[in-house]
Amino acid sequence: MPITLRDREILRLALPAFGALVAEPLFLLADYAIVGHGLGTTAVGALGVAGAVLATLVNLCVFLAYGTTASVARQSGAGNHGRAMRNGVDGIWLALAIGVALIALGWPLAPAMVDLFGAGPDQAALAVTYLRISLLGAPGMLVVLAGTGVLRGLQDTVTPLVVAVGSFALNAALNAWFVLGLHWGIAGSAWGTTLAQTLGAAVYLVVVVRGARRLGTPLMPDLAGVRQAGTAGFALLIRTVCLRIVLIVGTVVATRMGQAELAAYAIAGQVWNLMAFALDAIAIAGQAITGRSLGAGDTVATRAATRRMMQWGLWSGLALGVVVVAARPLLPGLFGADPAVTGELLAVLWPVALFQPICGVVFVLDGVLIGAGDQRYLAWAGVWTTLAYLPAAFLAAGFGVVALWCALGVWMIARLITLGRRAAGTAWLVTGA
Repeated sequence: MPITLRDREILRLALPAFGALVAEPLFLLADYAIVGHGLGTTAVGALGVAGAVLATLVNLCVFLAYGTTASVARQSGAGNHGRAMRNGVDGIWLALAIGVALIALGWPLAPAMVDLFGAGPDQAALAVTYLRISLLGAPGMLVVLAGTGVLRGLQDTVTPLVVAVGSFALNAALNAWFVLGLHWGIAGSAWGTTLAQTLGAAVYLVVVVRGARRLGTPLMPDLAGVRQAGTAGFALLIRTVCLRIVLIVGTVVATRMGQAELAAYAIAGQVWNLMAFALDAIAIAGQAITGRSLGAGDTVATRAATRRMMQWGLWSGLALGVVVVAARPLLPGLFGADPAVTGELLAVLWPVALFQPICGVVFVLDGVLIGAGDQRYLAWAGVWTTLAYLPAAFLAAGFGVVALWCALGVWMIARLITLGRRAAGTAWLVTGA
């Protein structure tokens, strides 16, 4: 596949985004590796449950990144640079407000949220400890989302890469020190991640404040703008709720299969997330390129870039599937898995690898439609694809963790159909600021 000028533009945005996105799941991969070696299988399962709850709360707010990327990119493409930065500042204020609300609501409700997964008493107690400490970092996590969206919308994916790598290195060091050195248990893992995310958020605040001052953009919250940012993200919230329902149901079903199955499913889920974030790098480029080109009124360039990014998604998915197969014998030892977990994990990694090419195309189409501001369709598509997944997941409950992972494959195929049909039409090609 020869490299064209359009490919260079895609790669300019996607390669730094790849590094930044891969660093995010490495936060949890580092947690799993350190907790697995230092605390054992029960703690790994507890981390899986608490991680699912925390990821649900934070990822419900992913519109802070995606919606901000689309709005900032579209305004920049239309030449409205001051308005673009104003949208970004409003997004950060919204992130801070939601983060404080998550602490206030999540702390007392932590035991109830963990109980939804049906974990045993020992796992539940550890999961609540991890969750409550991690919630203190929620404002920082959400500011990272909003700040990342601002910079991506301005076609800058290098700064998020630098911040992500620095945060990951700090996270790994703190987790090792707190868990293995100071013997703080699972609480040490939570404190390490919380501190690293908060410091990363501080870096984003410095960068955005400097950019706003350079453009003369006010830094105080604009309540109308904050409300508009929240309203615009509502459809993306519905889409994200559907995604989280799929992932939560999978974890609940795996929990009821047994501790070994839950641990294997949790580790495989982190491998899947690592692959997903890697593939999502092209989708991030799609958000930025689509928003900018449609803001500038260029539908021809939008179509051409979409076709090329779909090719990149397919080939990247194939390559990552091969990587999973090659790394498969090494992964159980990396996470300190006992023999029961090892057997389940080695089996489930086959469907993880098999569905990567489909994931590559789906993530690209999702990113393109987000960049186009086609959130309403994405919300409806999320509802229908979730309805396709749920029967498959509950049917898989009696057939083991491999069948449960194949149910995720059914979901990805449903997403490929719904997003592919939309991208083939013209309703999403809306131009202008």
